[in-house]
Amino acid sequence: MRPRAPHTSAALLLLGAVLLTACAPGETGPVTPAAPAAPAAVTDAARLTYPLDGYKPTDEESRGIERAQALLTADCMKRFGFAYRPPEQPRPAGAGTASRYGLTDALTASRYGYAPRGGARPPGKAPAQDLGPAGELALGGPPVEGRIPMSLAESERTDSGRRVNGVKVPVGGCGREGFLRMYAPREGAVDALFVFRLEAEAFSRARQDARVAKAVEQWSRCMAEKGYRTDDPVSPQQDLGLSADAAGGPRAVAAAVQDVACKERTRLVGVWYAAEVGFQERAVEQHAETLTRTRSELDTRIRLAAARNG
Repeated sequence: MRPRAPHTSAALLLLGAVLLTACAPGETGPVTPAAPAAPAAVTDAARLTYPLDGYKPTDEESRGIERAQALLTADCMKRFGFAYRPPEQPRPAGAGTASRYGLTDALTASRYGYAPRGGARPPGKAPAQDLGPAGELALGGPPVEGRIPMSLAESERTDSGRRVNGVKVPVGGCGREGFLRMYAPREGAVDALFVFRLEAEAFSRARQDARVAKAVEQWSRCMAEKGYRTDDPVSPQQDLGLSADAAGGPRAVAAAVQDVACKERTRLVGVWYAAEVGFQERAVEQHAETLTRTRSELDTRIRLAAARNG
């Protein structure tokens, strides 16, 4: 199974959090797993790989899935007589794990400080298509009362009680139908956020690990040597009194350079990464059966997306 750089699709997180809740990972207990030997120094966090990477789509696969889901939503809207134009999804920056542990690249720190790389700002949202009340009802569905269907099969058996142009509106509208066709065509599908929740749990547990806590404390002391008071290695800007407008200014650049130097000196990223890998390996062992299903469903999803996208 090939390692993959993590990519969290904003659309997937938004829809998955609302629409699927089954198969959430359980507590893994307080046991600290044995960590692999920490790298001497991590200078390019963007290249780090993790045990759970193989159960997630690549950036390219995610874009294909998102596009196919949008087209499936448009297909549904055609049933109601609407030529729906899905909003364009911005291409992910491809940062992967680069900012997982905060700033780690000395060159980036010296050029941009804590500002977005290249000074780029997220593009503004394109104006929403005016579908009118009937079109909005078809797209989003009527307010849901009671239990919401968790699969396409269940949704097709459920009557929302509303019709547009004589056609039954699916529960949650065409937006939900497009999601379910892609992520839960049959009952019992694994939660779309299952792997992301495992990742988040491993990251959180690693942050609380005694080895990581010690390294963070050492990093914080290193920062204090130059007058920077913070115990947040991921996003220290607020502690340092840096506003968003000043994130790329001279004071921010100086702090960012010291931030990276302290991480290298204390080997914080290597220690943190090693601990996180240990927790992810334990999660893979504990949830092997569900993760096997996750990979199988992802492969099916990728094939479906390729077929719909042409």
